[in-house]
Amino acid sequence: MSAPQDLPRWADVGLIPLLNVLAALLVSGIVVAIIGENPFDAMMVMLKGAFIYKGSLGYTLYYATNFIFTGLAVAVAFHALLFNIGGEGQAYLGGLGAGIVCLLFDSMLPALIMVPLAILASAGFGAIWGAIPGYLQAKRGSHIVITTIMFNFLAASIMVWLLAGSLKAPGQMSPETRSFTRSAELPFIHDIANSIGLEMARSPLNLSFVIALLACVGVWVLIWRSRLGYAIRTTGHSAGAAEYAGIPVSRVIIITMAISGGLAGMMAINEILGVQHRTILGFTSGYGFTGIAVALMGRNHPIGIVLASLLFGALYQGGAELDFEFSTINREMVLLIQGLIILFSGGLAYMFNRPLARLLGLWLNPGKNIPTTGAENG
Repeated sequence: MSAPQDLPRWADVGLIPLLNVLAALLVSGIVVAIIGENPFDAMMVMLKGAFIYKGSLGYTLYYATNFIFTGLAVAVAFHALLFNIGGEGQAYLGGLGAGIVCLLFDSMLPALIMVPLAILASAGFGAIWGAIPGYLQAKRGSHIVITTIMFNFLAASIMVWLLAGSLKAPGQMSPETRSFTRSAELPFIHDIANSIGLEMARSPLNLSFVIALLACVGVWVLIWRSRLGYAIRTTGHSAGAAEYAGIPVSRVIIITMAISGGLAGMMAINEILGVQHRTILGFTSGYGFTGIAVALMGRNHPIGIVLASLLFGALYQGGAELDFEFSTINREMVLLIQGLIILFSGGLAYMFNRPLARLLGLWLNPGKNIPTTGAENG
């Protein structure tokens, strides 16, 4: 059954996601109460841990940066009706690309050249890893969901092989590269702020947050203000109609997946160039999969994705504070809250559409009988 289409745009984009989040928090509060804790106290601790405690906002925005990149990756593909489930692997390959470039050139190039080159490498490797499933769907009929999931495992295997082998730092037991020189590091935001006289607590928030916001602007221009974006949206609405109109659908699919993979690959700059300053195993930490929920909640629009990323960043940071403050609330409980938000924003995304449509119809048109299904129209 298709979702109801009789909601105003502002309600579908703003009110429905809010109701989904509130429903998830309500169910989470019930679970917290069942285990013997006050859900309102838990909520206050989470909010303080995400936004108020010293340095907490920086951590929240640091997590949000990863979600912005992976959410944008999913959204771009979705506009062409492509379900890119491979953000995790594309981000992994992006980290490999950035790491290889840094290992080769960090001792020779200044930061003004080294950092942009590493960013381009992360986007390029991610784009290649996204374009291959795009090609397989466009030219061979392989389903994009299956191939992108399989490519996640391939990317993980490649990283284990390289980081435990030829790229592992000499004399190092851990599967990771050597540390990069300072020319390959993105500056921390607190260092930039303190250098101009603004006091800011230390946090892992770095310049990649600004790059993520610029990527949002770029995606908005691409999708809604460019010829390629029109071709992407037309392909998503009807591939047959797009082909009939002269749009090269196969090429659009490959390009779209390359852009999507490039955005996912750029997630690596936050972790590799901004925080770790070396390539390590597991730095993606599930951000690629959570980006799917971020895109769904943000209705595949850059502004919505930023807001959804802030929510999930707050859950990550505030959840760590919950684990610290309450003995009965552990990391698994925080994962449960995140899972409920994903459930209500994804699988149950349209649960409130019909009741809300009817309520708004009665409010905007008092006295008018608003049918709840198309069948009632005869």
